[in-house]
Amino acid sequence: MANRQALRELQSRLADRLQAAKTQGVSASWLAVEAGGDKYLFPLNQSGEIFPWVSAQNVPYTQTWFAGVANLRGGLYGIVDLASFVTGKIPPPRNEMARTESRLVALNSALEVNCALQIDKLSGLRNPEAFTDFAEKSPEAPEFFGHSYVDASGATWQEINLQSLAQQAHFLTISA
Repeated sequence: MANRQALRELQSRLADRLQAAKTQGVSASWLAVEAGGDKYLFPLNQSGEIFPWVSAQNVPYTQTWFAGVANLRGGLYGIVDLASFVTGKIPPPRNEMARTESRLVALNSALEVNCALQIDKLSGLRNPEAFTDFAEKSPEAPEFFGHSYVDASGATWQEINLQSLAQQAHFLTISA
């Protein structure tokens, strides 16, 4: 009997929270991450599940930024080293300490690309009010870059449009 009452209370609280979320809206707009010493913002509606680092199975004859494939919750995902992809440089070797903070951020399933981006560190959620200034995308910036934002401490955060990234021929062509 007590279990049923607890379940009803839980359902009631969840219903209240869902209703509040619908009326108040979501306050966070981006998932803030760090990779290769740079700071990036992923739109929440384009980001998927976040996984702890798992070893990827190497795939021969692929780009240096393609870390391999991994089984994430029963699905096969291609793993892309974000810093290496953005800079075009060979990814540096990471020690075990660095791997403990590393995460894999899957692209939202609506983008229809089984891919996870390897990042060095999660930095939380950000909303527009967290930034003091922004700049338009420069003409020479990659197609998938959005605005860049400056936070109160002066750090620059680069927005990455994951939907645009998932449609880039270079991103989809992993063969070397």
